[in-house]
Amino acid sequence: MALPKLNTPKYKLKLPSDGRVVNYRPFLVKEEKLLLLATETGEQADIIQAIKDIITACTDLKDVDRLATFDIEYLFLQIRTKSVGENVDVRVTCTDDNETEVDVSIPLDEIKVIKDKNHKREIKLSDEIMVTMGYPSLDMFVKMNFTDDNVSQVDQIFEMASSCIETIADPNQIYDCADVPKSELVDFFDQLNSKQFQMIQTFFETMPKLSHTLEVTNPNTKKKTKVVLEGLASFFA
Repeated sequence: MALPKLNTPKYKLKLPSDGRVVNYRPFLVKEEKLLLLATETGEQADIIQAIKDIITACTDLKDVDRLATFDIEYLFLQIRTKSVGENVDVRVTCTDDNETEVDVSIPLDEIKVIKDKNHKREIKLSDEIMVTMGYPSLDMFVKMNFTDDNVSQVDQIFEMASSCIETIADPNQIYDCADVPKSELVDFFDQLNSKQFQMIQTFFETMPKLSHTLEVTNPNTKKKTKVVLEGLASFFA
């Protein structure tokens, strides 16, 4: 005799990057196991893969690998909220002495994707040249932040910029960068002056991000200070 099946609730959300509606459900025990096993290894690559596997299983998205980092963070946060509870417990360091740690409970529905009002994907490098930037995927973000320590920050930005640029436009033509060899894109960024390159850096620095500001009281000094948590790792360290 077949055992009864439990009905899993379904929810909807809009992706922060482009407003697409995504259908999703809470993760099940079999999917939570993936995350727990990955967390036990402590390997960044394993945790990222587990998060992507859970999002693939729990949503109707077919292109998880192409999602912006902050889309993946927001999606995972919503799935987790519906799966294991409305709050997350984290330990934060008081900013008045930068050493005292306190435990706080954060309502997950208060954690938002913060958008900088000056952020834009279209960047006018000169009177004649305009570029359109895309957002780094989670794989690209991990590669830039958690792999080779010997790569300089400038080289990392060049690598990320050449991977994220979508189009280059001049008065005569719009070039689709998907069809341009990587080496040519690197050469394109090499010829920028400092002010133009700063525009590219600003694009990455002002990208939307998961963020939450909370006020904590240092039990030793009794001072109240604000702590800003950013990125998924801050909430599930």
